[in-house]
Amino acid sequence: MDPTAAAVFASWSLDGWTLCLLLAIGALYFRGWHRLHGELPHKYTPAKLGCFVAGLTAIFLALESPLDAFGSLLLQAHMIQHLLLIGVAPPLLLLAQPVLPLMRGLPRPVLKDALGPFLSSPELKFAGRAIVHPLFTWTAFSAALVVWHLPKLYDLALQSPPWHEVEHACFFWTAMLFWWPVIGVWPGEPIWPKWAMLPYLLLAGMVNMGLSAVLSFSDHVIYTTYRLAPRLWGISALNDQAAAGGIMWVPGSITMLIPAAIIGMQCLQPRRRRRSAALPRVLNPPQQLDLLRTPVLGSILRYRYFRRSMQVTMLVIAALVAFDGFHGPQVAPINLAGVLPWTHWRGLAVIALLLAGNLFCMACPFTLPRDLARKFITPRFNWPARLRSKWIAVALLLVYLWAYEALSLWDRPSATAWIIVGYFAAAFTIDTVFRGASFCKYVCPIGQFHFMHSLISPLQVAVRRPEVCESCRTHDCIRGNQHQPRQRGCEMRLFQPKKRGNFDCTMCLDCVQACPCQNIGILPSVPAQALRDDRHGSGIGHLTRRPDVAALALILIFGAFVNAAGMTEPVMMWMHRWHARIGSMIPVVTAMYVVGLLGVPAIVIAASGWISRIATQRSWKELTCNFTLALVPIGFSMWLAHFSNHFLSGWSTIIPAAQRFFSGASSTASASIPPWIPSLELYLLDFGLLLTLYTLWRVARRIASSDTRALAVMFPWAVLAAALYSSGVWIVLQPMQMRGMAM
Repeated sequence: MDPTAAAVFASWSLDGWTLCLLLAIGALYFRGWHRLHGELPHKYTPAKLGCFVAGLTAIFLALESPLDAFGSLLLQAHMIQHLLLIGVAPPLLLLAQPVLPLMRGLPRPVLKDALGPFLSSPELKFAGRAIVHPLFTWTAFSAALVVWHLPKLYDLALQSPPWHEVEHACFFWTAMLFWWPVIGVWPGEPIWPKWAMLPYLLLAGMVNMGLSAVLSFSDHVIYTTYRLAPRLWGISALNDQAAAGGIMWVPGSITMLIPAAIIGMQCLQPRRRRRSAALPRVLNPPQQLDLLRTPVLGSILRYRYFRRSMQVTMLVIAALVAFDGFHGPQVAPINLAGVLPWTHWRGLAVIALLLAGNLFCMACPFTLPRDLARKFITPRFNWPARLRSKWIAVALLLVYLWAYEALSLWDRPSATAWIIVGYFAAAFTIDTVFRGASFCKYVCPIGQFHFMHSLISPLQVAVRRPEVCESCRTHDCIRGNQHQPRQRGCEMRLFQPKKRGNFDCTMCLDCVQACPCQNIGILPSVPAQALRDDRHGSGIGHLTRRPDVAALALILIFGAFVNAAGMTEPVMMWMHRWHARIGSMIPVVTAMYVVGLLGVPAIVIAASGWISRIATQRSWKELTCNFTLALVPIGFSMWLAHFSNHFLSGWSTIIPAAQRFFSGASSTASASIPPWIPSLELYLLDFGLLLTLYTLWRVARRIASSDTRALAVMFPWAVLAAALYSSGVWIVLQPMQMRGMAM
């Protein structure tokens, strides 16, 4: 037998007391669960029994497996051990709802005579409610996590078996308390509302990320025990520490993000309407958040000229940027055209997409001149039927992504100014010749970027009460109305009652102003719901049956990773080496983008589609269209992480650029990446991966006839999502060029 394998097999502890305790607890739970399953089969299902067994198994692996033996030699083994005790075993045990089964598993005399009076005492109930209060549980868990990772205490636990047991007990029991309010253990009552668990989990995740970042990026070995320990398999102490930080960072964060994602989905699901027999349906509306009905903000959004005021503001800013791009110094860090579009606008736009939806199109300045011109010029033509797709926008996106890197648009203020002028000219020309919003719907690449990614947003423009629209005969929301003042309807031809998601919606709120019943609002929506469903939507049909939309998604997904990778130090060094050989950067960038945006996507999507086709009778085209759209969240998370990095690191660059523009003072902004930004970027990538996997599963379950077949259909796409996620993690952890700033 291989010596390494022999060492692993010989390192199982198998302590008799621990085994007996775990078996006794398991038997006690099974006895109580068996009784309750007969009385409440819907409450105590076999799945809960499986969760409890899995939780006990995780404890067994953490304490009795070779992880415990190797924990004093390899920090990464010790970190896996802690992950099992903190993020795996406690939530599994609590998901099993163990309180009543463990009590019912006890002999009746013990439960009734010995424990009964004690459990019913008011003092115990008060203490129990205090100890599971979220403020206490979060503080206790975070304190245990931080304190036991201090070098002196960590080394003490490694060198002293009794203190090692105390450390594990602190981790396990504070984790049990931490997960208690998240899961909601019955028959207890929640102290905080469900939505409050989102910041509860995210803040705990930030503590975990902070500790893992210290381990990952430290240039010296933090714990003395591991510096002096014999090295196994040629792994240096510093590399072992970095690997342990990665284990704590990524899997540790995912254990927080999975419940956060589930809770977020639950909070965004519309509440079911409870109809009363005595009240008609129209008098019993659902209770839901509506931004248009919130104090102050709702009044601002409903104001008739709110959008025009935003467009005028953006028009002035665009004019200043273009003017400075043409006439200012051609040094990006001190030119408005070098910092505002590439650092501030992109960062704020993707953050807005995540939080609220397509806010940029609401304030888009490019359509304002054509709206003014239409008071004097009436468009005569409809957009050609053969061009009513996204293929033009796909081609323009490809050109833009290539030109951004090949022509260094970010470093050429005059080129940025020409792009702005060209945008105004294209929007004006197309929309004064063709009816409707043809430029926005079929041409604008910026709009397509926002349309696709606004499907991830938790908000959408939608009808408040569908039954009101059922009796509507005028359809003012799409046709407009002739009242004073006159109000146009939706230029994108989206009929609100049949609209699905945010795709093709510019959030102009014209439909809100036109609706005579005031039945349209900005309402919560489940993120990526339109990517999972196959329902027909007004104006867009079935998204999952449109190859042009799938191609658009594919370019945006892979474009996110190629664009971000092009700014990392290893890729830039590779590009400069080829530049030195060839003498020009354009062929190098062209080759990278052809491979990254066309070659690799075509191969992996084709292969994934053919593999999925083996497990189902669906066509290759249908499978690729459905599952490509399901990958949009992981692509958006990369755009969000990348652009947020530039914005949060370089937000101050606007100050010297504005000072030079308005006063002539010349200075530059120096920049460095704050240490917490990589943690935030990885958090965003984690969310993107989880939402992608969930979306893939829902799509696979809709297509396949059983769970087993759904897993087989989903498998190649899940592997692709994991590969994209891994490349994103690699990109985030690399040194990145801070464009538009002086380093």
